[in-house]
Amino acid sequence: MEALLNEWLWREEFWIPPGNHWKDMEMKEGEGHFPLPRDLMYTLPLALIFIALRYIFERVIAIPLSKVLGVKDRNRIRAPSIPKLEAFYKQHSQQPSQSEVVGLGKQCGLSQRKIQTWFRHRRNQDRPSNTKKFCEASWRFVFYLTSFIAGLGSLIDTPWFWDQSECWRGYPKQPVSEAHYWYYMLEMGFYLSLLLSVSVDVKRKDFKEQVVHHIATIFLIGFSYIANYVRVGTLVMLVHDSSDIILEVGKMLHYALWTTTCDFLFVLFALVFLVTRLYVFPSRIIHTTLIVSMEFFEPFFGYYFFNALLFVLQALHVYWAYLILRMVYRFAFVGKIEGDVRSDEESPVDDNDEEEDGGECSWEQRKDAINSRLASLANNCVLNNLTNQTNINSRVPKTR
Repeated sequence: MEALLNEWLWREEFWIPPGNHWKDMEMKEGEGHFPLPRDLMYTLPLALIFIALRYIFERVIAIPLSKVLGVKDRNRIRAPSIPKLEAFYKQHSQQPSQSEVVGLGKQCGLSQRKIQTWFRHRRNQDRPSNTKKFCEASWRFVFYLTSFIAGLGSLIDTPWFWDQSECWRGYPKQPVSEAHYWYYMLEMGFYLSLLLSVSVDVKRKDFKEQVVHHIATIFLIGFSYIANYVRVGTLVMLVHDSSDIILEVGKMLHYALWTTTCDFLFVLFALVFLVTRLYVFPSRIIHTTLIVSMEFFEPFFGYYFFNALLFVLQALHVYWAYLILRMVYRFAFVGKIEGDVRSDEESPVDDNDEEEDGGECSWEQRKDAINSRLASLANNCVLNNLTNQTNINSRVPKTR
């Protein structure tokens, strides 16, 4: 197996420029450390450690913090226990067709209206609470903030931070410092943990784009480490973390209904995102990997593959920038923005309507539901669109 990997996967022409060999990347003890493919094996245990740390963080820190900041969860009516409906909900569909509703009604001895109401309550019951979304955002905020500060501290004194052509001087024979080694391992471990937990996290409108982003980022980090694109790779990670910090803290305060602060953070996030992702990333990073690098070595497979991954990320940046600019336009010229979001709404399988039949809930429950929606509407802020909340106006129950 090892011979097969050496012959096909680790072929020199895939990973390093022509005229270089793997033996050139071996250093004697005390001379430093070159990136080795086996180093990436440590990222999977790190991902599992991140998942465990997140579990502890959310329960010990995030949940108490959400209460301090005033995050409130909507009281939702739980669907009564009906085994046949529960089995259908889990095994077949969360939104039965009209013919299926009729059939289920006959099996359970219930009216079609009660079957539809049960499924509506059951879907709403599965909606993630504001506390859950706050915990997710706070975990990502803590990591991005810590990673950005540590990354900036390890890069600010390096020559390639100020002059990107230094990323290629001496390439690929560039030793990796201990700080940059751990910067890489922790970033890749974190994104692996996000990918492993994506099935249980809140599903957002841009769910597919987020999965593509995580996969592209993991491939980008892994490949750039093996091919010793570490210098430019550290710059890529730093640029991405800079705007994500503001996005996640904005989400946290949105769930706490800090309206004025949310508006300010939205403007700040939009500015930082547009500058870093639409100017710095293409003009500094893609330019140096695509153009400047050719002054130091001839193109090879790794050159094309690495740049292809960067262009995938840039395409996602353009998509998200379009959503952000559309929100800015609506806020500036319409005074309100609806429906559009970069990344924080439950999957659209959920029903928007939680109205109740007169005989199925008390007047007090109906009144509380109406008051809750009106309060949410009154506190609506710009980051509602940033965090993909569903249009609240359409969810206020009509007077019967």
